[in-house]
Parts: sequence; structure tokens; C-alpha cells
Amino acid sequence: MRIGLLADLHANREAVEACVKALEAAGCGRWVILGDLVGYGAEPGWVVDWVRERVADGAIAVLGNHDQAVVAGNADSMGPVIGAVTAWTHSVLDQQQLAFLDGLPLQVVDEDRLYVHANAAAPADWAYVSNRLAATKSLLATPAWLSFCGHVHEPALYYLQAGSASHFAPGSGVAIPLSSQRRWLAIPGSCGQPRDGNPAAACAWFDTATRQLGFLRVPYNHELSAQKIRAAGLPQVFAQRLSEGF
Repeated sequence: MRIGLLADLHANREAVEACVKALEAAGCGRWVILGDLVGYGAEPGWVVDWVRERVADGAIAVLGNHDQAVVAGNADSMGPVIGAVTAWTHSVLDQQQLAFLDGLPLQVVDEDRLYVHANAAAPADWAYVSNRLAATKSLLATPAWLSFCGHVHEPALYYLQAGSASHFAPGSGVAIPLSSQRRWLAIPGSCGQPRDGNPAAACAWFDTATRQLGFLRVPYNHELSAQKIRAAGLPQVFAQRLSEGF
């Protein structure tokens, strides 16, 4: 079975559609969504409904910090600029969509894999796995052979060796065999708002039979997504970021 992994979708319909098409072409038949369905982008309702439909068909989805803030209607929890998007998103989602977000778990264990938005050590604290020390802490907090995290908007792969994590910068389109003798932590990168200087949407796949992992960068119509952000009256910085990948 090949699993398609999407993280940090951030209400970006065009990016989600492009990644789904690429992952389906790669043979993915199951979906895992690693949180932050909403925030920043202009189509939260469409993204929440897409994820909700996939979950009804057996997909796994976990809660992100932006999802939690939108459910709570806490517009000030992440600063005034993000707060404006949070308040707007809360106002445009209906009660069923908000209830779906509210019901998402912080983490899910599936066989030898852990799915979580931020980290395994303290998933509700939303600390980033942005370096080897944080990766080590997360890896040591779970017995899972393979952890998948979102939250960090840049693809990364870590593996535990001699009690500490080593970092590997994955390339797009290259299948990586994961040794059963090591434990791994993979971050697909952000589908809806990449921040590594590359505006192409990020996603990943994992093959449970071959134990291979693939990272993908998928070009999409980010200008259309930016136009929708401007048309919704959301902060312009979030439209500008899409073209710059920052």
C-alpha cells in the first residue's frame, strides 16, 4: 500500500489539488493529513470538506495548531496578522466543519507509524522539529519505527543513531529506502505554504510494502491562490509568500 501524505494544507485548494494529482499518479491509495488544514489561505471550507470526505473513506487526519485556534475562535493566540485570518476562517466555516476540526486527534498510531502535527514529545505544545535536538527529543518519545510530522514548512528526514538524530535533506522524486535497523522521522513539508524558497507545493508518499519514502515538489497555480487571498481581504503578506516560497 502506498500512502499519500499532506501537511500544512492551509486552505490552499490549488496546492491540494496539485499534490493529490501527483500522489495519485505515484500510486497512492490511502491518505494521511498531518494537520493545519486551515489558516493563511482563502478556501478553508473546501479543504476541510475534502479532508472530511477522505477521513470518511478511511484516511487519517490529525489536529494542527491553526485548526485548534480556528475552532476556539482565538484570534489573538498567534499575533494580530495571523489572528485576522483565524477570525475570518472561523466566521466562514459552518458548524459541521468546525466540529470536524474539533474532533481531530492530536496524534494517531497506525501499526509501526506515528502521525502527529508538531512532535511526539509534547504534541499539544506545538514545538517545532526544526533541528537535530528537537528531532531526537521527538524520536525518543515514541517507540514508533517511523514518525511523520508537519508544522515545519520545509521537507526534512531524520534518523536515530547512537541515541541522537542525524539530518538528511531529501530531494524531490527520489525513492529513499528506510532501514528497519533505524528509527525515522519524516517531515513532508507544507502543501499549502512552503517556506524553503521553493514555491512548489510539498508532499510525500510512503510505501508500506517496500518501506520506501518519496518526497515530491509539485508546481501549481500559486498566483490564483494569491488572488483568492487578496479577494477575501486577508493580509497581503500571505499572498506574497506563495510566490516567494517564504
